[in-house]
Amino acid sequence: MRDEYLQEALKKIPDPYILVNVVSRRVKQLRRGSRPLVESLEKLLPEDVALREIIEGRISYELSTATR
Repeated sequence: MRDEYLQEALKKIPDPYILVNVVSRRVKQLRRGSRPLVESLEKLLPEDVALREIIEGRISYELSTATR
């Protein structure tokens, strides 16, 4: 995972725990065959693709509150 991508993604999702969850979920999707939402001239790891997608605003997240 590229540190510069991580630092830029933290500007979009400042909570590191939420960022890890968003990246983890997207990496699973990519490994199962989902197409990347960003283009790159170089070969990127799925983690880097997910971070780039966050940086470029291609994916987002929504927090929900648990109700009883």
